[in-house]
Amino acid sequence: MLKKIVHLFFIITGGTAGYLYMPDIFMLLGLTEPGWLTSPYLGIVLGAIILFLISYWIADYIVNFLKWIEEALIKVPVGDLFFGSIGLIIGLVIAYLINITLQDIRIQVISQVLPLFIMILLGYFGFQVGFRRREEFVALLNRKEREKKRSTSEQQEPEQETANAPKPKILDTSVIIDGRIADICQTSFLEGTIVIPQFVLGELQHIADSSDALKRNRGRRGLDVLNKIQKELPIKVEIYEGDFEDIPEVDSKLIKLAKVINGIVVTNDFNLNKVCDLQGVSVLNINDLANAVKPVVLPGEELVVQVIKDGKEQNQGIAYLDDGTMIVVEEGRHYIGKSIEVLITSVLQTSAGRMIFAKPKLLEKAL
Repeated sequence: MLKKIVHLFFIITGGTAGYLYMPDIFMLLGLTEPGWLTSPYLGIVLGAIILFLISYWIADYIVNFLKWIEEALIKVPVGDLFFGSIGLIIGLVIAYLINITLQDIRIQVISQVLPLFIMILLGYFGFQVGFRRREEFVALLNRKEREKKRSTSEQQEPEQETANAPKPKILDTSVIIDGRIADICQTSFLEGTIVIPQFVLGELQHIADSSDALKRNRGRRGLDVLNKIQKELPIKVEIYEGDFEDIPEVDSKLIKLAKVINGIVVTNDFNLNKVCDLQGVSVLNINDLANAVKPVVLPGEELVVQVIKDGKEQNQGIAYLDDGTMIVVEEGRHYIGKSIEVLITSVLQTSAGRMIFAKPKLLEKAL
C-alpha cells in the first residue's frame, strides 16, 4: 500500500511539473510544430510517465526510509513525541508569520526560496527545543499543579504544615548497591517519597548483566534491595520515567533531577556529595549517618575485643568493633585469635573514619 502511494505521489508530481515546464522545454528545443507539442496536457502525460518510470528505481528506497521513520516514531515515548510536536507546530507558526511579510518583496530569491528555508529552520529548532527541554516543561506543569493544590490545601490546613512537607528523596546507584538504605527506610528515618530514576535502574541492570562476577553480584544485590524497599517496606516509592538524554553522566542526571523536582539526593559517593554541595543541591550521605551513630568511645574506657591480625607497627594487633571501627592494640600481637580486655588510650577521627588506640588491660595491671 505504501509503495502504491509513493508511485501515485511521483505521478502527480510529474504531471504537475510537466504541465508547468514541459511546454517551455519544447520551445527551448525549437519543437513548436506541430502545435500540440506545446500543449500543457501533453506535458502532464509526459511528466507523469517520466517520473512514474523513475519511481520504479527509487520507490523501494523511499518505502524503506518511511518504514524506518515509522519504527523510530513508535519507539519514541509519548511525552517526548508530544512536546516535540508542539515545538514543531510553534516553529512552523512563527515561520508562517515571518513569511507573510516576505511575500511583498519583489526579489524572487527572497520571496520564494527564503520562506522555505525559514520554515525548515524554525520547524527544526522548534522540534529540538520541545524535545530536549520536555523535562523542564513537565516539571513546570507539575509545579503549577502542585502550587494549585497547595493553594487549595492552605485554605483547609495550617500554612506551617504545607511548608514543612518532606522533600522527595532520590536514590543513586551506589547507595542502592550498598544496601543499608533498606534498613534506614525500615526504621522510618527517611520521610517523604523515595524516588528511583529510570536511568539509575538502567545502570543497575547493566551492572547486574556484567561479565565480571563481582560487579554482577553487586548489581543483583542492588535490584534485590530495590525490590525489598518497594514491596516489603511501608514507604511510598516512585519510579521516575523521564531521562535527560543531553546529559551523559548518571550523577549529573541525578543533580538535574533534584533541581527539577526540588528533591534530595541520597548517596554514599563522596565525589557526588561534593558536587551536590557545589551546585546547591541538598544531599544525604549514608556514610555520614553511619559515622554519626557510631558508639562514642572515650579514653580510659574498657572493652572486650578479639584481636584478629597483625598491625603495621611492631607487636601491634588489630581488632574491630561491631560497626567496623578499627582498634589498634599496642602489644597485641601475642593475643591474635583471642578475646581480651583492652583499655582505650586515645581516639583519632580521620576522613576515612574513626580509629581507636588501646592496650591490653593485663599489661596495664602488670605495670
